[in-house]
Amino acid sequence: MKKLRWQFLIILITLIIVGVLLVTQEPGQQIFLPQPASGGVYSEALVGSISRLNPLLEQNNAPDRDVNRLIFSSLLRFDARGLPVPDLASAMGVSQDGIIYNVSLRENAYWHDGQPVTAEDVLFTIEMIKDDSSFFPADVRELWKKIEIKQLNQYTLQFILPEPFAPFFDYLTFGIVPRHILEGTPAAEMAAAPFNLSPIGSGPYKFDRLIVENGQVTGLELSLFDRYYGSSAFIEKVVFRYFPNSQSALEAYREGEVLAISEVSLDVLNQALAIPGLSSYSGRLPEMSMILLNLNNPEKTFLQDEKLRRALLTGLNRQRIIDRFLLGQGIIADGPIFPGTWAFYDGIERVVYDPEAAINMLKANGYTIPAEGGTVRADKDGNPLKITLIHPDDALHSAIAQYIFENWRDLGVEVTLEALPYEQLVNDRLNTRNYDAALVDMNLARTPDPDPYPFWHQSEAVGGQNYSQWDNRTASEFLEQARTNTDYAVRTRLYRNFQVVFAKELPALPLFYPVYSYAVDQQVLGVQVPPLFDTSDRFQTFASWYLVTRRAPEPTVEIQE
Repeated sequence: MKKLRWQFLIILITLIIVGVLLVTQEPGQQIFLPQPASGGVYSEALVGSISRLNPLLEQNNAPDRDVNRLIFSSLLRFDARGLPVPDLASAMGVSQDGIIYNVSLRENAYWHDGQPVTAEDVLFTIEMIKDDSSFFPADVRELWKKIEIKQLNQYTLQFILPEPFAPFFDYLTFGIVPRHILEGTPAAEMAAAPFNLSPIGSGPYKFDRLIVENGQVTGLELSLFDRYYGSSAFIEKVVFRYFPNSQSALEAYREGEVLAISEVSLDVLNQALAIPGLSSYSGRLPEMSMILLNLNNPEKTFLQDEKLRRALLTGLNRQRIIDRFLLGQGIIADGPIFPGTWAFYDGIERVVYDPEAAINMLKANGYTIPAEGGTVRADKDGNPLKITLIHPDDALHSAIAQYIFENWRDLGVEVTLEALPYEQLVNDRLNTRNYDAALVDMNLARTPDPDPYPFWHQSEAVGGQNYSQWDNRTASEFLEQARTNTDYAVRTRLYRNFQVVFAKELPALPLFYPVYSYAVDQQVLGVQVPPLFDTSDRFQTFASWYLVTRRAPEPTVEIQE
């Protein structure tokens, strides 16, 4: 009986406590959550200055591309995985042989002046792109000159390629301009067109006005376009303000002038992270830092040894490079295809930093300290492991090169550093294949298709961009097949095989993928920054962003009697 009495007492006390809590709870007390609402003004500090708000002229100015992303439309965009998705196009089809591409346009798309967007506008834009005076790269102009284009009707185009070329979708992301406004302007005179500072697009936002202070353009305003064919955004107005650097942009945020900063550079990153209410976002950039090795240098034949190359990478603390010199804003690279994309093979063999293992690899393969002493290893023929590492002469690359020097010195490899202006490094040393090793950045901005053919196919070893002169027939065959087959499942398999071969032979040493940092005030919600193919891709999800203007109650749990 004693045991039962104690159990009854515990139950009674529990009921009393629950009753007190229910009685003392304030009626109507609820937890509120942010509720998306239309309206408001989003303001962002752009690092840089305005040049021309025209997608035909935006190639070399990131702030222009940022603004144009909201004003203009493209036939298609790419999602975060690098797969094409329709934008102005309503449907896309590819013939089985990969030569004919049919693209149908949305019939409910309008220019901001009310005129319909038609196939004539696309044709006009392409004519401007392939003109010899175009701002587009020469390879883009030449590709378009080889393509036959047919207008099947007012809203349908057919592109006929001379041969299968799977990365062709990359070339359909150009911003489309209005023929009815610009058709009287020759391509050679496009840079001076008044249109460039008062653009008419067909995107989600229309241009309102420039902000001019003391005779200088310091910003601009956009407003929501009510006839946009896609999902309407929540934010009604967008204001961009221009600043010369990230520090001045950060000060503008502190003063309440803007809600976001387009580029948080490394020199202000820690300041930005310390500001309450300022959220930081990051996305992988379409770049890879790596060490190219000249595999065909007759004076440094040891670089042809893949076991030596693996030892050099194993003895390199890449995470430390990211943490010390990039303040953590980077991702260790495993190969030339970006992680998170459809073509990336996650099962690739990864090289982990282990200096002791690196030394053992060198010893096992005959790279030893000479009997007479010293600190530099030599191969079996007595050739010392001496490498000249060329690198860009800016502060960041110089610091990274110095760290590589120290890591490899600890392995018994003598490194001589040579700093060069980037243009000289490429033109005088890489193009002429006059180097041992080179610290470089491979930039694939605005080319979401992973096609590594130009950098690693054996045909590019002479006169092309295969600066390492990697001559692997198996890898080249995978690349050949992948760029001519439009089946993504087949291409995925081929690129997986290519990555396996690359990871085994290491014709270059992958270091890291840099990360883009972006800061937005916490009152702006719904922000997502995906892996980027251009920094303007941060606006890919802009339709989902909203400002906190009201709050909705969290659903409450009803107690059933």
